[in-house]
Amino acid sequence: MNSTKSTNSHNRPLELWGGLECTVNRVQDTYHRQLDRNGHDGRADDIARFAATGIRAIRYPVLWERTAPEGLDKADWTWPDERLAALRDAGVNPIAGLIHHGSGPRHTSLVDPAFAEQLAAYAGAVAARYPWLEYYTPVNEICTTARFAGLYGVWYPHGRDDRTFIQALLNQCRATVLCMRAIRAVNPDAKLVQTDDLGKTYSTPEMAQIAEFYNDRRWLGWDLLCGMVGPEHALWDYLVKTGIDPAEILWFRDNPCPPDIIGVNYYVTSERWLDHRPERFPAHTHGILGGIASADVEAVRVLATPSAGIAPLLAEAWERYGIPLAITEAHIDANREDQLRWLLEIWEAAKEVRGNGVDLRAVTVWSLLGAFDWNSLVTENRGYYESGAFDVRSTPPRPTAVARMMRELSSGAQLSHPVLRGQGWWRRPGRWLCQPVATPDAVGSITADGHTLVGTDAAPLLITGASGTLGRAFAHICRKRNIAYRLLSRHDMDIGDAASVARALDLHKPWAVINTAGYVRVDDAENDVARCMRENAEGPALLAAACAARNIHLTTFSSDLVFDGAQDTPYVESSPAAPLGVYGRSKLEAERRVLDAHPGALVVRTSAFFGPWDKHNFVTQALQALERGDAFTATSDLVVSATYVPDLVHACLDLAIDGEAGIWHLANGGAVSWAELARLAADKAGIDAGRLEAKPAADCGYVAARPAYAALSSERGILLPALDNALARYLELRNQHDPEMEELIRTMETRQPQAGSQRQMEETPPEVFQANQH
Repeated sequence: MNSTKSTNSHNRPLELWGGLECTVNRVQDTYHRQLDRNGHDGRADDIARFAATGIRAIRYPVLWERTAPEGLDKADWTWPDERLAALRDAGVNPIAGLIHHGSGPRHTSLVDPAFAEQLAAYAGAVAARYPWLEYYTPVNEICTTARFAGLYGVWYPHGRDDRTFIQALLNQCRATVLCMRAIRAVNPDAKLVQTDDLGKTYSTPEMAQIAEFYNDRRWLGWDLLCGMVGPEHALWDYLVKTGIDPAEILWFRDNPCPPDIIGVNYYVTSERWLDHRPERFPAHTHGILGGIASADVEAVRVLATPSAGIAPLLAEAWERYGIPLAITEAHIDANREDQLRWLLEIWEAAKEVRGNGVDLRAVTVWSLLGAFDWNSLVTENRGYYESGAFDVRSTPPRPTAVARMMRELSSGAQLSHPVLRGQGWWRRPGRWLCQPVATPDAVGSITADGHTLVGTDAAPLLITGASGTLGRAFAHICRKRNIAYRLLSRHDMDIGDAASVARALDLHKPWAVINTAGYVRVDDAENDVARCMRENAEGPALLAAACAARNIHLTTFSSDLVFDGAQDTPYVESSPAAPLGVYGRSKLEAERRVLDAHPGALVVRTSAFFGPWDKHNFVTQALQALERGDAFTATSDLVVSATYVPDLVHACLDLAIDGEAGIWHLANGGAVSWAELARLAADKAGIDAGRLEAKPAADCGYVAARPAYAALSSERGILLPALDNALARYLELRNQHDPEMEELIRTMETRQPQAGSQRQMEETPPEVFQANQH
């Protein structure tokens, strides 16, 4: 143990750092490169975006596999030359990463005896070219990478035994020592920032011995670098039983290279629970540990009261090493409000431990550009994306609410977003995978009320359209996401009445409004022009003006029916609008009036709703009819892009939290006729579509003209998954009992007075009426 502790924590402010997900991992003979996926490889202007968040330093890739894959004599320094100079000019200090979950170029691997010397030669070349670089992470997450590549078989060289794990660990640690020697030969003041995942394992008494082993193993990389591993170490017997020459292990005692900063990476999955009763947990958690059939589960999914999080773990690291710390990865794959809440929790924990004397230097927001396919441990390209401070699905990358929060943290400003008042999902009821178990005393759990829902004093989100499918879906998902909301009927707020709007906004004092109300009968609108215009254009304009006057964000909805269908490629936001009927004209007029009155409003064009929580949408009706063996008729020549309601709602909430403005197209992609949509759903559900009848729109007797082609795409960013993916998730939920949604419907129907035709107008979106006539 290191008894000489740094005491600099109170001499410097807590810094905000940034991190760029840059994994280059090898799976068999395929490399998975995050910089290719997130686009940063070819986008130099990202540097200015990063600097604008106020970060003082950035974990930045100068990767061996990218720069010198065929040897130093063929190294291409063009990319790091440009990027590192730009970071220096922007006042952002690079922490140069040389290997990030990688195994080096193809000619080497983590168990290659020459790996350490080869990486050290590259490190020396980096230092010689950039002698001003101060901070280095030669190998990211030494112990974690060794486990994935040498023990679990996930990454190259796909080892599945203790010897391969320890050999990979020793090679990476040796490489780090040799790298820092080579770097310090150029720059004696260069500093090592050594990162690794720091979690903790808890267990039932029957699994206590294995949990203790895991808790000792998590320190191994840092212990080796600090020269702390010898015969007295808790894992010495385990290490020598692998058959590795003890001299390889003891080499680190004679060649210590303690980090200048220990970088702690922490995720919601970092703390684990081992249980000898696997039958209580999902099958994917089952395994054999120490000869015992057991389950290995995220602790947050099991413990009745969640742990205190990262603060006690930081204290453990400080007590063990007495070396300055930094939180070098703080990220969660979650909805936007929970990304903000996670960052706040990490930041507050950092301030707490600093107040207790821990020398903690910084919190690193990870990852600035998000990450791809970590839900499969980056073993295949599934296209799964989790956004970060910027969303790369937009061109250029779009700053999210996380970026705004970073600017506030870095400047010392008061945090402003209302959703921060809610607890994250990891502290709320409903997070459990089974009957929760009592929280062990050693966990250091938070108080019992730590997982309460948003308080009633939190500024709410107002949702109009209480009796409608979309309004109820927003309320349902807000409840699940722990976003305070109020669901209003026309009785509560008539958007066509300025006085009614003012009363409701002044009463509830929302931070944002989601407007789902409006006139929805496409054919009736042709003979009911004044009413359609009042509900769809004049009302949203009044609401927009009132929200703008109070600095309230507004989201409202438009339709694919603003287009005339003359083109044969999907419409994007800038495509010329030319509606064919009154309903489409009312929506186009609403877009113009809303954005004139409130330039900060978000107008979402969407189409062809289907979802699991109502029985009136086209897909549900088609499947129900075909399941019964009844005939079902759908148009063959009207092409749309279908939209899965839960996906739409989640995306809209994220955009509202981000404060996005202007017109945005949201649909689940593709271009299908209504008949094709019904057939796709039936085929995916395994239902015979033999009684599906496709017929042209001309035979449907419509009063209002429809565009023959109204498929939607986006030039601002494709935020919703593909239709095939959405249909699969819809089919999983469509016959499931959802007591929360049923309770919401009952509550609203009991609370709201029946408003006759007014109720009908907000009950169902226009795409459903259109579909029902197909």
